[in-house]
Amino acid sequence: MQDVQRTRILEAMAEAMAARGADGSSVTLAEVIARSGVSSAAFHEAFADREACLLAAFELGVRRAGKPVAGAYDAEPRWLDGVKAALAALLRFLEDEPAFGRLLVVYSMSGGEQVLRRRVEVLDVLAAAIDRGRLESPAGRQQPAEVVGEGVVGAVIAVLQNRLLADERTTVIELFGSLISIIVLPYLGPTVARRELMRPAPPVRSAGAGSRGDESPHGAAGASVRLTERTALVLAAIADYPGASNREVADRAGIVDQGQISKLLARLQAAKLIAKIDHAPLTRGAPNSWQLTERGELLLGRAQASGPS
Repeated sequence: MQDVQRTRILEAMAEAMAARGADGSSVTLAEVIARSGVSSAAFHEAFADREACLLAAFELGVRRAGKPVAGAYDAEPRWLDGVKAALAALLRFLEDEPAFGRLLVVYSMSGGEQVLRRRVEVLDVLAAAIDRGRLESPAGRQQPAEVVGEGVVGAVIAVLQNRLLADERTTVIELFGSLISIIVLPYLGPTVARRELMRPAPPVRSAGAGSRGDESPHGAAGASVRLTERTALVLAAIADYPGASNREVADRAGIVDQGQISKLLARLQAAKLIAKIDHAPLTRGAPNSWQLTERGELLLGRAQASGPS
C-alpha cells in the first residue's frame, strides 16, 4: 500500500504541473498533497521536501518512458531503424502519459541541482545513442564531431518543449518525420533526411519475452493498448479486486486523475482485456464493476513473469 501511495503522490506532482500549463513549475507542495489525497504527514514520510518529490517523479517518468524507448531501439539491428523506432515510442509515450511527458521534457528544467543533474545524465544517454550514427555515415563523408549528438538531442527536445507548452492537445506523433529528418541529416546527409521527412512513424512492434513496453493486444474493433507500467498497474488492480469500480481501480493503481482512469478503462475494454460485470438487477446508474477477461489475465501474467527490467 505504501508503494501505491508513493506512486499516487508522484503522479499528483506530474499532473499538478501539467494542469498549470506554462506555469507548471510554480506548483506548490500544498497542491501536490491536495491532489494526491494523502495527508501532509504521509507525504513527509515518503519525501523530505518538494525537490525530493520532483526528483522521484522525474525518475518514475524516466523509468516509464525508458522501457518502451530503449526496447524499441535495442530491437533493431540498424542504427537508423533503431532511432526511428525509439523516437516513435517516445512520441507515443508523450501522448499516452501527457503529465509525465511534460514533466520530463518541460518542467524538469525548473528543478533544483539534483533534478537538473539527473536530466543531464538522461540527455547524455540519448546523445550517445544518436552519436552511433557516425558509424553509419556513408563512405567518403566527413563524420560529424561527437558534440553533434548533443546538439541533435537539444534540437529535438526544444521542438517538443515548444509544442507541449503551446497546446496541451498537440498530437506529437505528427512531428515524427520532421524530427527524424533533423536527427539523420548530420550523419546520413540531405538525401536521406528528405526521404525520411515523408515517412510515417513505424508501427508498434509486439513485445518479445521479457519485454512489456510495446505490447499491442488488439480488440475486435481495431483498438490497441500498449502495456505500459500504468496499464499493468490497472490490470493488476482489477485482478486483485474483481468487481472494482472506476474509483477503486484508480485508488489501487495510484492514479489520481479520474478522467485518465476512465479513458484508460475504456481502451482496455475496447481491447477486450477487461469487461464489465453484468449487474442487471442493480438500479440504473450503478458504478461500473470491472473484471479481467481471459485475454487480460494472460497478458498480465506475461507482464508479471517478465518482472521489472
